[in-house]
Amino acid sequence: MPFPTTSEIKKYLSDSMIVGTVMRKIKSRTWKKQRYFRLQEDCMTIWYKSKKTGNTHSTFSVSDVEAVREGHQSEVLLSIADEFPPDRCFTLVFRGRRGNLDLVADSADEAQSWIKGMRKLIENLENMGDSEKLDQWIGDWFKKADKNNDGRMNFQEVRVLLKMMNVEMNEHHAHRLFMMADKSQTGSLEDDEFVLFYKMLTQREDVLRVFQEYSGDGQKLSLSDLEEFLREEQLEDVDVVQQLAMELIERYEPSDTAKTLKAMSIDGFLIYLMSPVGSVFRPRQQNLYQDMNQPLCHYFISSSHNTYLMEDQLRGPSSVEGYIRALKRGCRCVEVDCWDGTNGEPIVYHGHTFTSKILFKDVVSTLGKYAFKVSEYPVILSMENHCSVEQQRVMAHHLNTILGDKLLKSTLDRKIPISFPSPEELKGKILLKGKKIGGLEDSLSGLMEPEDTLTGEVSDEDEAAEIDEDNLHSNSLRLYQFHFLSLPQKSKQRLSKELSDCVVYCKSVHFSSFKHSRMHSKFYEISSFTESKARKLLREAGAEFVLHNARQLTRVYPSGLRTDSSNFNPQEMWNTGTQIVALNFQTAGLEMDLNDGLFSQNGGCGYVLKPEYMRSSVVVCVFKVISAQQLPKVNIKESSVVDPFVRVEIHGVPLDQAKQETRYIDNNGFNPVWYDTLRFTIHAPELALVRFVVEDYDKASRNDFVGQYTLPFSCIQQGYRHIHLLSRDGTSIHPASLFVHLRVTKLV
Repeated sequence: MPFPTTSEIKKYLSDSMIVGTVMRKIKSRTWKKQRYFRLQEDCMTIWYKSKKTGNTHSTFSVSDVEAVREGHQSEVLLSIADEFPPDRCFTLVFRGRRGNLDLVADSADEAQSWIKGMRKLIENLENMGDSEKLDQWIGDWFKKADKNNDGRMNFQEVRVLLKMMNVEMNEHHAHRLFMMADKSQTGSLEDDEFVLFYKMLTQREDVLRVFQEYSGDGQKLSLSDLEEFLREEQLEDVDVVQQLAMELIERYEPSDTAKTLKAMSIDGFLIYLMSPVGSVFRPRQQNLYQDMNQPLCHYFISSSHNTYLMEDQLRGPSSVEGYIRALKRGCRCVEVDCWDGTNGEPIVYHGHTFTSKILFKDVVSTLGKYAFKVSEYPVILSMENHCSVEQQRVMAHHLNTILGDKLLKSTLDRKIPISFPSPEELKGKILLKGKKIGGLEDSLSGLMEPEDTLTGEVSDEDEAAEIDEDNLHSNSLRLYQFHFLSLPQKSKQRLSKELSDCVVYCKSVHFSSFKHSRMHSKFYEISSFTESKARKLLREAGAEFVLHNARQLTRVYPSGLRTDSSNFNPQEMWNTGTQIVALNFQTAGLEMDLNDGLFSQNGGCGYVLKPEYMRSSVVVCVFKVISAQQLPKVNIKESSVVDPFVRVEIHGVPLDQAKQETRYIDNNGFNPVWYDTLRFTIHAPELALVRFVVEDYDKASRNDFVGQYTLPFSCIQQGYRHIHLLSRDGTSIHPASLFVHLRVTKLV
């Protein structure tokens, strides 16, 4: 179905969007400013300006908006709930780490017109095909370069466009292409002429070379030519290769003539290689493909630390948005730090710091709304409890009344279990992880008295008490003294039975030793370690650590010294079989790239089946990095063009850790070509992640990051593949990509 034209789109949009609307932009209870909002003619851009500041204005693209939330669904809008009713309020949620836009319309009808209109525009974008997305991308560049807005582009504007698109090109060659595209001979390009110019500009010599190697006549791939390519290069199954070739022609070949001949043109071949089927990630493993009926402790679980924080853990804001973003990324274990609040309501924040505070009941409500939107599999609520018995009872009340049947309150069959249930059996359930009075056996047998309470620490994850002294280097000592030495000693508190009863399969216990756990621990008991304690255990008893994690759940979280909310490398903990490796989801970088990479498989459900330890054969992987396409500009200087190189990194067991780089290419971020070969030996493939990184080489200073893509080694498709690059935030930077050839062989 073709993408609708702007005139067709306008038919289902209200006049409020097209003519424009004055709405209040809300940043806080005291910051409420009127702004004039209007959808521009392209039906892709929102333009807005202050009513008082004259010509000053801003814009954002509809493609930057991830979702529209109605009513009071942000802390900001909740803070003005007594002033503006929910039917006039809505929030635009942006992709990446850009802050949300909270708005209040003058009427409920006006708010609805924007809410419905924005959702329809977002839906249109999501339904776009690859070719339509490319047309949209070309159109965006056309508008940027058409400085006088006359719908035409002269050669001077084309030169500016090439620089904006990161293309360093000989001026004579560019002018020759311009003259060839100017069919109307008007000295300027418009519409189809510009598309023709772009196609000449982006001709892929690297893909043409592969195409001609397999083409019998140099003009097309016959059905047998395509079958040979799929068999020899892409290593597709011989039994299905003929059917697959027919399907690829039917799906990706744009020429009806070629389809009739059961052949594929160079255009169809390129479209196939740029499609998800031609991606480096094996499509089948992007879907749910693993056995989900194993005990819960047999899975790696996507896990967040200090989930309520949006920035650093000393002064950063706390927000329910942190939970929404983590859950939408497939996170299945979120953390909540609970403290006594005013008016008898428990609050959530990073204790003894300057981080802002949110209500525990708002966190629970958010969890109830968003827990299962991305994945049906269980969510673990990891609780750090510092509350009085009275407010613990309030917490238990909120958990029970707000979550209802979603909260797991008993074992599945109400019998004393001998092992964990599976993710499949726990679908749609929220499990509370925390301290518990007695054991499962006691509560199920009815031996517990109603007034029973547990005296001792109600939380075993007090970061101040668990900082390893080995980490107190001189450069962090002052910070340690400032933040942690001022904290009160851990006090002995009581645990309320009401809150204890909410804990079933995830009872938090203090860890003594692996020997003690082997002899005395129950399967449902879980211990938490700081990263430094976990490393110490790994050094002293690595094999025992792995065996422990085969029986019980373990959670590892970042050191309290990471006041900037930075992360440790999760790979070393996954190598021990640790299931809950908690990271600061709000902090971008290598560590979150690896986390996103591991959990990108299996339908993004947040659970990945652990491998049988050391069962895999040693393999050799050869990466031929061929080329890159349309890399984004990273230096704001107009004259600067990227000097790209590619680094391939293997993250896995220590023996497999490795990285290699291509050469750098001078002044070409548009279509650089390498044909460089990188070779790796991998001993534990099922534990390995592959990270492709593109950087801008700079001999005088640090290289600039351009883009990356991370995936499990076991999910790699062999042959000629495209790698669609992501930003530092993990969001798409379409159409930037790498073109590679991959081959994996087993060592005998």
